[in-house]
Amino acid sequence: MPSIAPRPYCQTDADNLVASGLHPVLARIYAARGVRATSQIEHELSALLPFPQMKNAVEMARLLADAIQAGKRLLIIADYDTDGATACAVAIRALREFGATVDYLVPNRFEYGYGLTPEIVRLAANSFPRQGKPDILITVDNGISSVAGVEEARKLGLEVLITDHHLPGDELPDAACIVNPSQPGCDFPSKNLAGVGVIFYVMLALRAELRKREMFAGREEPNFGKLLDLVALGTVADVVKLDDNNRILVHQGLKRIRAGRACPGINALLLVAGRKPDKASTYDLGFVVGPRLNAAGRLDDMALGIECLLADSEEQAFSMAQQLDTLNRERREIESTMQDQALSALERIEVSENYTLSLYDPDWHQGVIGILASRLKDKYHRPVIAFAKGNGGELKGSGRSIRGLHLRDALDLVAKRKPHLLQKFGGHAFAAGLTIQEQHFEEFSATFEEIAPSLLTPADLERIIESDGSLETPAMNLNLAKALTEQVWGQGFPQPAFQETFAVESQRVVGEKHLRLRLGKAGQVFDGILFFHSEPLPDRINAIYRLDVNEYNGSQNLQLMIEYWEEAS
Repeated sequence: MPSIAPRPYCQTDADNLVASGLHPVLARIYAARGVRATSQIEHELSALLPFPQMKNAVEMARLLADAIQAGKRLLIIADYDTDGATACAVAIRALREFGATVDYLVPNRFEYGYGLTPEIVRLAANSFPRQGKPDILITVDNGISSVAGVEEARKLGLEVLITDHHLPGDELPDAACIVNPSQPGCDFPSKNLAGVGVIFYVMLALRAELRKREMFAGREEPNFGKLLDLVALGTVADVVKLDDNNRILVHQGLKRIRAGRACPGINALLLVAGRKPDKASTYDLGFVVGPRLNAAGRLDDMALGIECLLADSEEQAFSMAQQLDTLNRERREIESTMQDQALSALERIEVSENYTLSLYDPDWHQGVIGILASRLKDKYHRPVIAFAKGNGGELKGSGRSIRGLHLRDALDLVAKRKPHLLQKFGGHAFAAGLTIQEQHFEEFSATFEEIAPSLLTPADLERIIESDGSLETPAMNLNLAKALTEQVWGQGFPQPAFQETFAVESQRVVGEKHLRLRLGKAGQVFDGILFFHSEPLPDRINAIYRLDVNEYNGSQNLQLMIEYWEEAS
């Protein structure tokens, strides 16, 4: 059973926020998320970190401006997830507005793997069949580890510009220019940009460079506010930390979507899922739109997702969104089967004794192992790596981690201890990918488990639910619920959740699998909902809940969304 802990905060910071005019509850919430001044929760674009602070952004802008003026052919090399798809769409839309000759290539993940590999470079060299090979390859959301791929490109006479946000290895590729806030020597204050955020910054720098060259004389300068819906989607879907800078990008993107000014592709993906664009939230970006785009890269070809985001026609976008929705349903069915198989296998393991879980089944689908690892990580609160069969005796692994174990660093430690095990790997603190030989699965699993105790303590393996404490009954109102919905919440800036003991006044099953509740506290009764639970609750519960605005028949009411409960003593 998880334990519940109050989220700590600095009382001085909270007091300062109250003095600045914030409601005491909001001040407490923000202080617990590291906010010390109200400027950190303002969302104007003018507050964005300036692009010149990012290493090589100005230099890459000069190279791209030279290429555009010389009429060179540019080819975007995209990744096959939502971050990669949105980054590609941002690059294509912006560069075409600048008059560039540009196209994109998103390699099939099952055939070519991840990143700018030599095989992908050779494929890219033939991607402009009517115009000759491209002159410049531009990576988005990949490339920082592509040492061999960049070398192959140079042999073929192709220049490479890398934009990425993943952590670099010991050796950087010999590219013409690299923009990555995580690369050595980059002092950009936010290390949490998604791949789409990095290319957006490069496009801002390019626009400034073209402005200096008077490329917009006699015509309107491109307004990149219209790209922010794509930036918001990729940022949320990639689960990067929503620091101050990322929250501005996401807030502005959501503002466009809610105002009906999103690209046709995002609107269509919301509509096929039965969501209203004018009510769009970070939940919709991360759990509704993102998975439908990811389904293309997981099961088929991410080109379908990119074309949906590039579509200018609502009719075309909706047709592609329907195809993506169908793929997502297929993905869910595959995932459900794989999860059942994994849980069955884990019945034979005493999970509590393990620091890590490494799982492999020859029938598992490469495109879904990342989701499976995430589900199992959430269930068992352990770092999990799931493997599927690749080509030529290889296993492709996708891992998800918990706080305390930096997954890429852990894999680096495995590679140093057993150099023959990992053919390649890369990723973040909480997510990583790797390739091993099938014959090495058991040895990898044992080595990963061996190094984990040096990185994790037994306390790290205990699941803790953090709460923002109790609310006084008068504060449990619709106005506070509305105020909370106006903020951007997500990874590293969690949505507020409160803890109370309630009397369960009434309960009934709705939709065959949810509980509609009436919850009593201090003489007041509140509406509540507990999703995906149909068994009766005890008379009194200790609950973790969120304040929610329930809209029905044109009216708005306060609703408590129960996220966790246990019987109250």
